[in-house]
Amino acid sequence: MAKATLAGGCFWCTETLFTRLEGVIEVVSGYTDGHIKNPAYREVCTGRTGHAECIQLEYNPKLISFTTLLVVFFDTHDPTTLNRQGADLGTQYRSGIYYHDDTQRVQAEALIFTLTEEKKFQDHIVTEIKPHKVFYPAEVEHKDYYNLNRNQPYCAAVISPKVQKLLRKHASKLK
Repeated sequence: MAKATLAGGCFWCTETLFTRLEGVIEVVSGYTDGHIKNPAYREVCTGRTGHAECIQLEYNPKLISFTTLLVVFFDTHDPTTLNRQGADLGTQYRSGIYYHDDTQRVQAEALIFTLTEEKKFQDHIVTEIKPHKVFYPAEVEHKDYYNLNRNQPYCAAVISPKVQKLLRKHASKLK
């Protein structure tokens, strides 16, 4: 098994998407890359802790590659908006890949180079690529948030369209 740590805006969105992928064993929402230990959601939401909302996932590289995870990552959020995803604004919503080894770093850099060369996005990709240092799991009320709150306005307006996009673009990669 292998681990990946990705920040693509709201962790409710990314958890929802990546749990649906074949080969993904577990997805945990949490916080990374900040300057205080064991932050709480209310602290991270202020933007003053330096953390990014992220997911840390365990996956089977025999069933899904790190590059495939990154393709889904780039297809399901906007990597060109600095410190923002849709209406979610602040450094805690930045786009980031926090690599666990040098192979992941190289694959992330290579994919960003390819996406840039292919002009996949109209604007410049601002996704940060940094070594993974620490991960703090989010509070239990964030676990499986979308599935438990599907009718909540944020879930219906923001997450449901991302799920539909995942179903359209990556149906062959789903459980």
